Amino acid sequence: MSQLNAKLIVSDFDGTLITSDQRILPEVRDAITKYVNDGGIFAVCTGRILASILPRVRSLGLKGLVIACQGTVIADIESGKYIRCGGLAPNETYEVCSAIEELGHPVNAYSGDGFISSIPEDNKYLKIYEDIIGVKADHVGMPVSRYILENNIICQKIAVLCTPEDRVPLYNCLREKFSQKYDVTCSADVLVEVSPIGATKGGALKFLAEHYSIDIGDTVAIGDNLNDLSMIEVAGVGVAVGNGVAELKAKAKFVACTNDEGAVKQVIELFGYRHD
Repeated sequence: MSQLNAKLIVSDFDGTLITSDQRILPEVRDAITKYVNDGGIFAVCTGRILASILPRVRSLGLKGLVIACQGTVIADIESGKYIRCGGLAPNETYEVCSAIEELGHPVNAYSGDGFISSIPEDNKYLKIYEDIIGVKADHVGMPVSRYILENNIICQKIAVLCTPEDRVPLYNCLREKFSQKYDVTCSADVLVEVSPIGATKGGALKFLAEHYSIDIGDTVAIGDNLNDLSMIEVAGVGVAVGNGVAELKAKAKFVACTNDEGAVKQVIELFGYRHD
């Protein structure tokens, strides 16, 4: 058995682990399987809800852990058993959704296995989004903020599906308003997301390191976008993939090849094992 260097490796999913056409390269899957069989802990980390990501990682033949909703939820891939499950209280979700609605943007609120949306059902971008995540939106016929409060619903995250031109102004506005109370981040050019304070990918990495008694210096995090920044900064080795955004690359200790070139395999081979 090869001797491990990093005991815990956490990888973003879209744009990092899988290719641009939503596949996992066989050599990447083989590298992960070997690493886990050699005693390493591998976790897929994503902003997707658990109902979206769990079937996907299972269909890709992966084992280990999955971190969903930016770190709010952590579960075992094979059993689906929760290791961690948090969320925003109904009044907190109401506060954030109301602010987004006042700015004139539709809102998605994610709870459990689904999400509530104020985007029109026939909106083509919503349909594309639903196809990508594999979950259909619930439409409730009233402002999402009011529905959440009236039905006392706990949500794992809130998201705005917007145009690339609107993303930065909206992100900056929500950061200015809520950064002391909630985590605000971006996972794509068309998404701004709000989650519980501390429920970040970096927070999830810290949680897993403590849960498995692993020194934080013996961890690796791999990502491509701004919502990966917290775990890139926390990990012993923070890695940005070659197709990642410039801001992430600037903070990373190592810039790997692209997701389409097998970045996760490269990182496992470079940092997962000792090279004495």
